[in-house]
Amino acid sequence: MFFEYPYLLWLLVIPALLVALYIYREASGRTPHLRVSAAAPWKAGGASVMSVVRHLPFAFRALALTMLVIAIARPRSSTQVERTDTEGIDIVLAMDVSTSMLAQDFTPNRLSAAKDIAIEFIAQRPTDRMGIVVFAGESYTQCPLTTDRATLINLMKEVQTDLIEDGTAIGNGLATAVARMANSDAKSRVIILLTDGVNNRGEIAPLTAAEIAKTYGVRVYTIGVGANGMAPYPVITPWGMETRKIQVEIDEDLLRGIASSTGGRYFRATDNTKLAEIYGEINRMEKAKTTVESFPVYQELFVKFGLIALVCLLAELLLRLLLRRMP
Repeated sequence: MFFEYPYLLWLLVIPALLVALYIYREASGRTPHLRVSAAAPWKAGGASVMSVVRHLPFAFRALALTMLVIAIARPRSSTQVERTDTEGIDIVLAMDVSTSMLAQDFTPNRLSAAKDIAIEFIAQRPTDRMGIVVFAGESYTQCPLTTDRATLINLMKEVQTDLIEDGTAIGNGLATAVARMANSDAKSRVIILLTDGVNNRGEIAPLTAAEIAKTYGVRVYTIGVGANGMAPYPVITPWGMETRKIQVEIDEDLLRGIASSTGGRYFRATDNTKLAEIYGEINRMEKAKTTVESFPVYQELFVKFGLIALVCLLAELLLRLLLRRMP
């Protein structure tokens, strides 16, 4: 705490002088008195409560005057606050939701693992705008660019495989994600494209979509999801659901080409841990630039001292009224 007008604290001499004068008067006997024939009854009873209470009104008045002097000296407190200016980053998560994402080489399967790790990634970037695009045989926007993390996470949880026609239209998914960036004025624009297959559907070739992304200055990180070799996959048979081994096919050359042409990188995830590490690495590479500026924030404290003075004055008034009515 400090005072804006510390020179006014010299006024504290006034209540100090009043206290000294009051003590002097009490000590010199210059107070109302009564002559009695003998003081024995009072000496026997000792000091009464009234002999103490009668000093309280003056004590409250002196305290009120002290608080008023402190208040007009304008006490304040300050704390250092850091303001962080972040460079805007727009990120679109383009996720493959074809039925092959139900393969169980991840726990519990590829799609669930990808959703859970993506949700962790979203939570770690509270200052960025993010969106979600899903694709299979077609593509659509699950969530446009937003800073509303609660909505983004809820919509990510609702992603599933049976919403659109099956297939793997990587080009369409990438083009839709780029379209979400068309009106973005962010200094950095990023797409994270995750797939587990080979492009076999769609009207837009993946490399054509990559060229469009490059034109808009969008950097694309591509992630191939799937174990090496064979992967367990649930299959419906006349005897119920069975798990069978299927060949994992990922067009890694295509994903490398998309990433390379846009200034991004290609990653291969073979299990939950590796996928989490990939998102962590992308998170570190796409850290926003920050400018930290410290500045003080002041809080006025004179109101507290003013209120204490008011309470003391009210207490003095109340005591004087009570003392007058006491026999």
